[in-house]
Amino acid sequence: MFIVQDHHHQPSGRLIVVEGTDGSGKSTAIELLGKWLAAQGYPVYHTAWNSSPLIKPFMRQAKKKRWLGPAAFSLLHASDFHDRLNRLILPRLQAGFIVLADRWVYTAWVRDHVRGLDLEWVKALYEDVPQPDLAIYFSTPPDIAVARLKHATRELKYYESGQDISGLHDPWSSFLWFQEQMRQSYLALTEQGFLQVFDATLPIREQQKILRSWLKPILEGVPLMPQFLGSSQDQANRESN
Repeated sequence: MFIVQDHHHQPSGRLIVVEGTDGSGKSTAIELLGKWLAAQGYPVYHTAWNSSPLIKPFMRQAKKKRWLGPAAFSLLHASDFHDRLNRLILPRLQAGFIVLADRWVYTAWVRDHVRGLDLEWVKALYEDVPQPDLAIYFSTPPDIAVARLKHATRELKYYESGQDISGLHDPWSSFLWFQEQMRQSYLALTEQGFLQVFDATLPIREQQKILRSWLKPILEGVPLMPQFLGSSQDQANRESN
């Protein structure tokens, strides 16, 4: 079992999570949200799935050589997650940052379960993890996700396309099948209340308008960075006059 730092007391920051299949547009959306939040004066920290500097180099090599079965795949990603959680994410939440996470534990629940692992076993790897203040599922039909990735001239990787479990030789056919399996698992999580569904086929400008409206109530009480305090108070005084 992984050991994580004690975080049972309420942090002063906020944790915002985006989830979705590849090509859903979640990464672009959260990057734009981060820029907007920073412009409002909030301290912002971005974290992405599979990005630990300690684990990622080995993960890259293992994936390239196709060494990973479902359990090893799951455990390596859990190690990556807990390294980032303890060293990077929790300290910033306690310091009052808005942490924007491009994927959270739900990615592991969905992908590992689709790969045939017992869901309760996977959940146990993440049992002492903070719950997000807002967790959004970017809902995108798999065919639209495929079209977006092809437009970006993306070359699909072996595990990304799900070829390790699909038995399909064509990576795009495998990807389409894999994404549909994950989409069904994500939708099940939305029905259970873990994730809030968001229409990721909307134009980007409309997406940002909706996402900002969802964020504003959550941001109440989060302190601004010191250099923004004066200007914010001046604006509040003007609005009250």
